[in-house]
Amino acid sequence: MSAALELRCWGGGWGLPSLHADALVVMAYAKFCGAPLKVNVIDKTWRGSRGDVPILTSEDSVVSQPAKILNFLRKQKYDADRELSAKQGADTLAYVALLEEKLLPAVLHTFWVDSDNYFTVTKPWFAARIPFPLSLILPGRMSRRALDRILLTRGESPLSPLQEVEAQIYRDAKECLNLLSNRLGTSPFFFGNMSAAVSCHPGQMVPPSPGSPPTLVPALSAER
Repeated sequence: MSAALELRCWGGGWGLPSLHADALVVMAYAKFCGAPLKVNVIDKTWRGSRGDVPILTSEDSVVSQPAKILNFLRKQKYDADRELSAKQGADTLAYVALLEEKLLPAVLHTFWVDSDNYFTVTKPWFAARIPFPLSLILPGRMSRRALDRILLTRGESPLSPLQEVEAQIYRDAKECLNLLSNRLGTSPFFFGNMSAAVSCHPGQMVPPSPGSPPTLVPALSAER
């Protein structure tokens, strides 16, 4: 019998199982590889750490960060890439790196750095799920982490004016989406009908359903 696997993460809304990009990666991977994942959603009753979520726990292990969680699942024989050829495996690594470098910064900026989105959507949503007084502190800390991650991904100094890189962030994201669209064509996955780890990462950027808050799509549509 497989060991119980529990994922502790932020919950969802607007048609998504989680509003946290990292959690979506893990959820999609677990679905593709058949891992028996039990999701434990964080709310105001949660007393554990929120800074490191998503967190995967098993009988004798606690793992955080998506890359480490996926590696842990592979070691437990839950491997979404098991049917890929060597070339497809190499392509997977290249596409994941592309997504991390070109697309993720725009997603982080849209939800955590753009002031309108942050103050009207992101901050209220997360603050409503965090007990007082952490609700006054943690969203701002998460916003600063997102900004640091954007600048680090782009090789910029933490002291660099964000205005200088914002336009390039969205240009890169639009080019990346166009490349991914051309690569997918009419196929459901990157490698035809075979799901793989690389297919989990674009899930971070899936626009929520109609009636949802602002997403990456309007920002990209406005970019020239």
